[in-house]
Amino acid sequence: MNEWALITGASSGIGCELARLFAADHFNLALVARSESRLSQLAAELRAGHGVQVKVLVKDLSLPAAPREIFGLLEGTPISVLVNNAGIGLYGDFAQTDLQRSRDIMQVNMEALVQLTHLFVQPMLARRTGKILNVASTAAFQPGPSVNVYYATKAFVYSFTYALAAELQGTGVTVTALCPGATFTEFFNRANMGVKSGWRVMSAGKVAEIGYRGLMKGKRVVIPGTFNRIASALAKRAPVRLTAGVVRRLHQGRAPRGARRPGPDH
Repeated sequence: MNEWALITGASSGIGCELARLFAADHFNLALVARSESRLSQLAAELRAGHGVQVKVLVKDLSLPAAPREIFGLLEGTPISVLVNNAGIGLYGDFAQTDLQRSRDIMQVNMEALVQLTHLFVQPMLARRTGKILNVASTAAFQPGPSVNVYYATKAFVYSFTYALAAELQGTGVTVTALCPGATFTEFFNRANMGVKSGWRVMSAGKVAEIGYRGLMKGKRVVIPGTFNRIASALAKRAPVRLTAGVVRRLHQGRAPRGARRPGPDH
């Protein structure tokens, strides 16, 4: 197989597990993240374990020029699958948090995703084949007091992905939104938010496996886990004021009000 998959945020968590799944299916890989050491270690593992080609692209997606630079570096590489997995978050009430950090979240979670999708969908359409996986979240289905910008960006990703999937129907290119709930990744540790007892938390490997299967089947939306599917369905039907209050209570006490917390690698 000479197919290539491009994965952002590939150095840990869901992105790393997706890279292992693609490699096991003999996809060559272009891996993007900020951590060169982690990417190089993962690349060596995948080359040795599966005999695939792996390109390491050390890029910071909070920089507006990064998507175009990635596209340029992969000129001549036929990317048949694009995985927009990179994402960052910030805990704290909006008025007390750092505005630049919120702008970085929007740049990574939305702007970079849209730019990369627009760049790589063109050659996919020309070949009349391709797959795009955008990692959203169950956070997409309700407002998120104290994690407001992050929740809003995931709502954007979900809406954008679903609309794009409808536009591209019949072109040979499918688009899938992966909407996991709480997942054991470095996101919570790096955001210093913690996971409350009683939360149903899935492993990154399980989320990646379910998302990978859904992507390959061309599904528009994949929500891993029965609890997450039920909770998401209820959230979409409940009054927004109610769901916002529930989220507010869930996040109370997770970090000092107004604290600036870094998100996961991108």
